[in-house]
Amino acid sequence: MEILKKLTDAFGVSGREDEINAVITGLVKDYADEIKYDGIDNVIAVKKGNGKDKKKIMVSAHKDEIGFMIMSIDSDGYINLRPIGGIPVSLSIGNRIIFKNGTVGVLSFKKDSENIKNNNVGDMFADIGAKNKEDALNYVKPGDVGSYYGPLCELKNDRVIAKALDNRIGCYIAIKTMMENTKPYNDIYYVFTSQEELGLKGATVASRVVKPNIAVAVDVTSSFDTPVTKEGNSVLGGGAAIKIMDRSVICDEKLISIMQELCKKSEIAYQSDILAAGGTDAGAIYTSNEGVRTGGISIPMRYVHGPVGMVDMNDVKACISLLKGFIGQKI
Repeated sequence: MEILKKLTDAFGVSGREDEINAVITGLVKDYADEIKYDGIDNVIAVKKGNGKDKKKIMVSAHKDEIGFMIMSIDSDGYINLRPIGGIPVSLSIGNRIIFKNGTVGVLSFKKDSENIKNNNVGDMFADIGAKNKEDALNYVKPGDVGSYYGPLCELKNDRVIAKALDNRIGCYIAIKTMMENTKPYNDIYYVFTSQEELGLKGATVASRVVKPNIAVAVDVTSSFDTPVTKEGNSVLGGGAAIKIMDRSVICDEKLISIMQELCKKSEIAYQSDILAAGGTDAGAIYTSNEGVRTGGISIPMRYVHGPVGMVDMNDVKACISLLKGFIGQKI
């Protein structure tokens, strides 16, 4: 769990990703043949393959997390916020926020609880314990960025919770695959993308830089097994979720079939990821350049975008086995 803890502990709200960049670079530098950076803060770790007919495969896992920016501070020292990415207000209220400089506060709500359903982050505020505006300005200022404060915790049945599991768990899968797949058949470009939560910005740039033949987006998906979410397909403990489609992409049929057959042959637990909404880096990659054959490997997650997202580490192990087998073979 040490690697996952480093990843989830790191600060990396979209557009403010230097800390998570440093953590990822430190974890992959001994396994990559080359590490590249670009102007939008993508981290690209290249591992050269030894196959005769090798292809260029892009493995995309976004490293940014949702968060908040300070809009203003009122005379009493309370902090008005705007969202960076999609914030679920109902999951946020009563939790803690930590700003990039380490200042911690409480997230609260200005209106009656019946208004929570409007999901308006403008109705939220942060309280850092300041006496007044002048006192608050000693610690934070408008434009400062904060994330949830939610340390990694191990639960029962190999399940874990933490802030930023969307999508540090995808980064974890990519990193573990890189560590274990030291002699791949293909040239693998492990891309830890930026600003996915703001509209797939990093993947849009990275796909133009890498120009892959094939791509795989590794990201979380909703787990439809709680009292309020039972209408979908993937569930915790069901194995690696092979993406079929979401709002942003219909995945390549051949790649889906290859992944499914690999799971059957290698006895990897798997399920299908079919979403009516949402999207991943796959949506930006598959329409890039002259078009890229793109698939997705998803990790079922409860309480997506909340401060305590939950995943099953057995699903994570299945995703690592699937990704390692997929990119390690001739395609």
